[in-house]
Amino acid sequence: MTIVVVGAGLAAGTAVTELREQGHHERVVLFGAEPHLPYERPPLSKGYLMGKEPLEKAFVHDAAWYADNDVDVRVSTEVKAIDLDAKAVRTDAGEEPFDKLLLATGSSPRHLAMADDSKAPVAYLRTIEQSDRLKAAFADGTSLLVVGAGWIGLEVAAAAREAGCAVTVVETADLPLLAVLGPEVAQVFADLHRAHGVDLRLSSSLTPEDLAGAGLVVVGIGAAPNIGLAEAAGLDVDNGVLVDETLRTSHPDVFAIGDIANQQHPVLGRRVRVEHWDTALQQGKVVARNLAGGDEPYEKLPYFFTDQYALGMEYVGGVGPDGYDRVVVRGEPKPDDGGVFTAFWLRGGRVEAGMQVNDWDATDAVKGLVGRDVDPDRLADEDVPLSDV
Repeated sequence: MTIVVVGAGLAAGTAVTELREQGHHERVVLFGAEPHLPYERPPLSKGYLMGKEPLEKAFVHDAAWYADNDVDVRVSTEVKAIDLDAKAVRTDAGEEPFDKLLLATGSSPRHLAMADDSKAPVAYLRTIEQSDRLKAAFADGTSLLVVGAGWIGLEVAAAAREAGCAVTVVETADLPLLAVLGPEVAQVFADLHRAHGVDLRLSSSLTPEDLAGAGLVVVGIGAAPNIGLAEAAGLDVDNGVLVDETLRTSHPDVFAIGDIANQQHPVLGRRVRVEHWDTALQQGKVVARNLAGGDEPYEKLPYFFTDQYALGMEYVGGVGPDGYDRVVVRGEPKPDDGGVFTAFWLRGGRVEAGMQVNDWDATDAVKGLVGRDVDPDRLADEDVPLSDV
């Protein structure tokens, strides 16, 4: 049997790793459009960007591992089309037949026409080369204009400030990360960046004057899932590639994971698409078993983390389309380093999401509360340990 994997990020790299570590010996061919072996992307806006980690740490494996484990990796090779009837993928080099197909094509940064059409130097962050460009700008002391106060924008801003660059962040919302954290917690990140000297301009739109005065414009306004291949092939798509609980697409022999997978989540009871490291990693493990004939649902709750200045954070779960009706904060947020606290988003007494900031001992307890019905007042009582709520 031949398994073809399209994509060379963490999700793809994890899937082929699990196939081999679980003892499956099917023929595996992995296509990557970039000239790199599979790698993970968080270091590009965190440790590697800040010069604290070597690039080698970003790679899932070195070349020897793929050779030793009989994985045919073809980098710098873009898959141009998928023929579901013939069960083959097409590249410029020809066709490759498959018995099972895994799509892990990731996402691409959303572009901003005003910036792209200007004469200002503009950067996005998704690839190693783009991270290298930012590192070089930091080393030169270039002033940065960051458009968008989401996770990528704020991580780039923090790395640039720590390198000594002048940083301005422009965000249309009233607070950074407002859609994810709500006003109760998003204020922490506004205070944090201002305490570190970022010129944070909220409820603001980008202007030609902003672009004219920028040393480098970094656009971080979100990403779009790379679903063109899947859509052209006739797979069901809607804000990603639609997959069931087992990560199977509308074709029984085709699976999708990572940024592109819009999954019917068995625990959350709704569709969810997650663009974060942990989902790529965990879905890769589950899909490997299903590619080899299993029928295992993917049940992990969404999880992500960030590091900005001295603030480290982990977030589990996610507020659904119905929103939340109460936020419980335990501990004391502080402007300069984020403080030490936990926060929980509730709806009708059910914990929809939880996070810890600089409170690493609380991680397991936070994870254990997400998805549970609790007494909100008991959760808010800091004299009650989280493990006893």
